[in-house]
Amino acid sequence: MKNYLLIFSALVFVIFIGFAGASNSEKINSELLPSVATSQIIIPTANGSFNEEAPIPSQCYTKTEGTNNPCYTCHQTYNSSKNDKYRTNLRNDGVNQGLYNFSDEGETNSWKNLFVNRQPWIKKISDKQIAQYVDQDNYSELAKKLTATDWQGFIPDLKDYHLASEAFNDKGIAKDGSAWVAFNYKPFPGTFWPTNGATDDVLIRLSPEFRQLNGQYNENIYLINLSLIEMSIKELTEIDIFSADENIIKRDLNGDGKFTANVDLLSTQEYFVGDAHQIEIPRQQYPVQTEIMHSVRYVGVNGEGNTYIPKRMKELRYMTKTQLLNDSAIDSAYRRERKEKLDEQLPSYIRVKDRGFNNKFGWLIQGYIEDYNGELRPQSYEETFFCMGCHSAIGTTIDQTFAFPRKITGRAGWGYINLKGMKDAPSKGQQEGEILQYLQVNGGGNEFRENMEMFNKWYKADGSVDKEKVKKADVFELITPSKQRAYAMNKAYTQIVRTQSFIHGRDVNITPAKNVHKKIDESVAPLKPEHRVEGWDLRLDWSAKPEN
Repeated sequence: MKNYLLIFSALVFVIFIGFAGASNSEKINSELLPSVATSQIIIPTANGSFNEEAPIPSQCYTKTEGTNNPCYTCHQTYNSSKNDKYRTNLRNDGVNQGLYNFSDEGETNSWKNLFVNRQPWIKKISDKQIAQYVDQDNYSELAKKLTATDWQGFIPDLKDYHLASEAFNDKGIAKDGSAWVAFNYKPFPGTFWPTNGATDDVLIRLSPEFRQLNGQYNENIYLINLSLIEMSIKELTEIDIFSADENIIKRDLNGDGKFTANVDLLSTQEYFVGDAHQIEIPRQQYPVQTEIMHSVRYVGVNGEGNTYIPKRMKELRYMTKTQLLNDSAIDSAYRRERKEKLDEQLPSYIRVKDRGFNNKFGWLIQGYIEDYNGELRPQSYEETFFCMGCHSAIGTTIDQTFAFPRKITGRAGWGYINLKGMKDAPSKGQQEGEILQYLQVNGGGNEFRENMEMFNKWYKADGSVDKEKVKKADVFELITPSKQRAYAMNKAYTQIVRTQSFIHGRDVNITPAKNVHKKIDESVAPLKPEHRVEGWDLRLDWSAKPEN
């Protein structure tokens, strides 16, 4: 099998090294980034995977020393007794905090990029060069290039997306009429904090009937339907909305038994509104044809030394909901997943050509990533296979998604992501701020506990967290890097881009990782029982008042 995977065509080389041919970026970026020999460039396979356990993320190989727990944010078991609210995620994998449930193949850490010393590469790039590279637009030409290659999958259609917040109005709705909606959410703990190498945003789009009233686009209808999904995902009985006229919508939105002209509270509904009024609201699932787009970007640094979301994208990720699963189908899917894990079977997913991988839970997943010249190109088979671990069957997600359940609840959460002024809201059911809790439970600012800037900033000399200092800071201050670290992380990642070595890992590290296993000893539990965390919820309690 692996000998077969070594065979590739000239076409594959063209697609993955310089997508759709040479462009101005080839000349520009040859002056900004060091070149590498062709022999150092990895050519992704068109089909199949060298790493047959690519869905196991690098973070699962962390050396926890039995006490440092980054595992709880992904692996959880929830009480599903009759007295508790039903949760559609039935993976219940909290036990994985206490054991390595890996196949023989998975026991070997294939994420070789973790162990590369990036310092020599970093020294070759000046701050001015990396700042210029990061501020380039590598998004706008993608749609044209995909169309030219007769691409049959998703073709990004949001105008000016490279401009980040400028592409949206103050309610998060795309200015170009494409119906993409940005929302403000708290980045998932660990890897997705900007201090660990990337900024990001997430958008959602519903199909036309959810945006229309009598066949015409209606902003109120659209935002109300999005809010109804939010209520379902978060198990809320009411949520605040932008003022709406019940007489026009023909629905008692606030449940007071009458139609009112100015309503700003939405109560539980059985059906969506507008032209989707006959569609029942699914429980903790998104409607069919829901689309989610996620850009992962470099960390921009402005003239004042503050970080921001720049133009250049490292990746563009896309999901589309193709099927609703009933309770029986959900239960069967999770039972099958658990059995495959217990039997130590290798993961397998159906690839629907250019449309991406079927994650077995009603979603198709595809992505785009930088080629050698920094232009976005379609991910290869193995590069997309990597995405399946987090978006198929881990215990904490809701309908296999992370960001939307973490949206600032209600009206205040519609708008492009903005961490400034955002409070460290606790996880649902917890008392302390989520970031404060993570720093204490994990013992570091990323899963590998090797972000020394976070140690120096938020920990005391004795290794304990400086709680009072953390409580006084907003999310932006807590999880964004210094100018120097941002530059270094950006530079380090470009070596992965130049070598196209994404199949060996996308984590940004400056020096070789030390707190990471190269080989798993399954006889040693990841964590001692007293250091495991039960009942953690990725949803947040935005109504909670900060502890004094």
